[in-house]
Amino acid sequence: MPRCHPIALTEAHVARVARAEGLLHDPCWRMLDDGDLDRLAERLTQDRPRPLPIFAYGSLIWNPGFAVQARRRATAIGWHRAFSIHLDHFRGTPERPGLMLALASGGECDGIVLEIAEGTETDSLRALLRRELVAHELASNACWIEVETARGREQALTFYADPIGAQLVALTVQEQAERLAHAAGPAGSGAEYLLRTVHGLAEAGIHDDYIWTLQRLVAEEIARGPILPPG
Repeated sequence: MPRCHPIALTEAHVARVARAEGLLHDPCWRMLDDGDLDRLAERLTQDRPRPLPIFAYGSLIWNPGFAVQARRRATAIGWHRAFSIHLDHFRGTPERPGLMLALASGGECDGIVLEIAEGTETDSLRALLRRELVAHELASNACWIEVETARGREQALTFYADPIGAQLVALTVQEQAERLAHAAGPAGSGAEYLLRTVHGLAEAGIHDDYIWTLQRLVAEEIARGPILPPG
């Protein structure tokens, strides 16, 4: 793991943030079934070259959840990372709300292109779209964006670039850190998600000033304590 950019957030910090009981999904959502997922996959990937490239910038880097044929560095042109989606479920509750990472317009974002293993497209796309899009209300949050790789400019499929149908919040980096330091739900804590993302980026040799600032501030907030008990 590269050592030029120290990581302040640790497993010990994460262990201080208790998992909370709550909902995995918004109970008002209409969940996508296999047929919905297959139709969405066909619409998104029709006439696209194989192997299908997925641009990963957060959890897909460290936990893709589908068969990956190859991975390579890429830079998303015109996008940057932002914890901008309000979460009162999954990694948050109404009492301890969290934030979900998305892409916002402007700048550049270094990440990884993951190629879906050829011959696994149906199962891999089902798993990927079920995880990322979840419900009909979020089904528009997949799009093709321009990325720069060693091969030159190309297109890759990504998720939550200028999110649609999600509750967005505009917080300062300090406010984001305070929320992530205390956020937790049935899927775990915001601090855990951030730590896994930082490690995934570091292992890929990627540094993002925003993410590194955020993880340092989250570590400082947790160290100040006390952390809220399970809700």
